[in-house]
Order: sequence, then C-alpha cells, then structure tokens
Amino acid sequence: MNLTKKRLFIYLGLSFGMAWLIFFIFIFTGHTWTGSTLEIISLVSLGMLAPAIAHVITRKITNEGYRLTGEKSMMLGIDLKEKKWVFFLLAMFLPVVYSSLGDGILWLVFPEAFGETEFSLFVVIIYPLIVVVQGVVLSFAAFGEEFGWRGYMMPKLIELMGMPKAIIIGGIIWGLWHAPLTCVGHNFGMDYPGFPYVGIIVMCLFCTALGTVLMYVTIKTNSIWPAAFMHAVNNSMPSVLLFFMKQDVEIPLWIHSFSNIPLIIIAILCFWLMIKGKSITKDNTH
Repeated sequence: MNLTKKRLFIYLGLSFGMAWLIFFIFIFTGHTWTGSTLEIISLVSLGMLAPAIAHVITRKITNEGYRLTGEKSMMLGIDLKEKKWVFFLLAMFLPVVYSSLGDGILWLVFPEAFGETEFSLFVVIIYPLIVVVQGVVLSFAAFGEEFGWRGYMMPKLIELMGMPKAIIIGGIIWGLWHAPLTCVGHNFGMDYPGFPYVGIIVMCLFCTALGTVLMYVTIKTNSIWPAAFMHAVNNSMPSVLLFFMKQDVEIPLWIHSFSNIPLIIIAILCFWLMIKGKSITKDNTH
C-alpha cells in the first residue's frame, strides 16, 4: 500500500474511533442536543480534540516526524510576512459576514422567524467583536479539528487525488464524522423530514463548503491557525441578526439551508482561486 494512503487510513481510523467513542458515550447515556450546557460543551469539545490527537499518534506510528513548518510539516508556524496577516484577519471576521448575510436571506424567505428589535451599537459592532475575540481565545477545540483535518487529512488527500477531488472527499469525510451528533439533534434538531439522513447529507454539504474556505486560508498562510480561528468564530454563531430571531419559532431545515448561500458563494470563489493558483498541485501541497 502507498505510504501516504496508509498514513491517511491510520489517521482516519484513529480520528473517527476516538471521537465516535466519546460521541456514542454521549448518546448511550441518554443525552440529546438540548442546549449548550457545560456537560454537553465539555463532551463535544473533548471529541473535537480527537483529530489533533490522531494526527500526533499517526506521525508517531508511521515515523513521519514532527516538523513544525515547511514541506510535510504540521503547519504550526505563524508567518505574517508578505501580507499573510490579511488572511488571519479575513479568517477571523469572515464568519460574521457570511453568517449575517445568510440570516438576512433567511429573513427574506421566512420573515415569521424574526421579531422587531432595534439595531444598536452593541448589535452591529460590539457583539461581532466580542464573538471574534471569544472565538480566537477559546479556539482550542476548533484547533483540535483543524490540526487534524486541514493539518493532516487534507494534505494527504491532495497528494493522493489532487485538489478538486480532495475538497469534495474531505468535506464528506468531515460531515460523516459529525454523524453521531447529527443523529441527536446537533445543528438541525430532530424534527424534520428524513431525519437523520437528510441532516447528515446537509452536514456533508456544509462541511464541504466551510472546508473549502478553511483550506484556502490554510494554503495562503501555510498554517492551520487561521483555519482554527475561523472555525472557532463560526461555531460561536456570530450573526448580528440572531438578536432579531424569535426563540419559539421552528425554522424548517430546507428553509434554514438558504442561510448557507453566502458561504457557498465564498467557497466557490475560494475553490476557483485554489484551482487557478500554482501552489495547490499534487506535488507541492503538503
């Protein structure tokens, strides 16, 4: 077996095995996704660290080494030269943009989910800044995923099959990794037609779109830190329109999916830029 393929399979086995063990303990102890309690956050955050742990163990098992930067490294360096700092800022604030635009589309197609609340300095400026800072400071769980997915899995997939296929396959793998949580209501709840299979499919599509943007900032900086920051801010629900949503209105999944349109558009742009760029060929992206 090709060494790269062997390393990838070992990594995926460890990443899925450790995370799913934690997720299924969560399920078999009678839990569902009923809110952001400390117990739920702790268990899920622990599962999110599995890809990072799998990355380290795989490098140990396969004698790949632990280079911090450079070719086939763990991409843990931070290089702010040549305007790379722009992509760090972009990664931190982009989730606020596409999340707010997405909820704006949701407001247009499903206005009954929104109430009347006045825009204020807090809603428009202070809240997004708080979410960005909170996401960056508390990005350890998101780092756990990004150190694994963008720091190890994606470089291996790109080496094996090239960028276009790797983006699709990587997104599906990432979405399926979430499947146990999707089955207990994470992200989409449990009250929708085709539960949980439709939710798993939607999660795979979402992970493909988000993963494309995360891979773009990773490639542009040769570092997983921007992706970790962006992932953390994304998970913090940064949309300024959340203050206008009614808490007692259920939004059907197919309607809620419209809110992903801005992210999908950004993902298509990033995909095109990566395919067009010279730095994403099979031989030089690791």
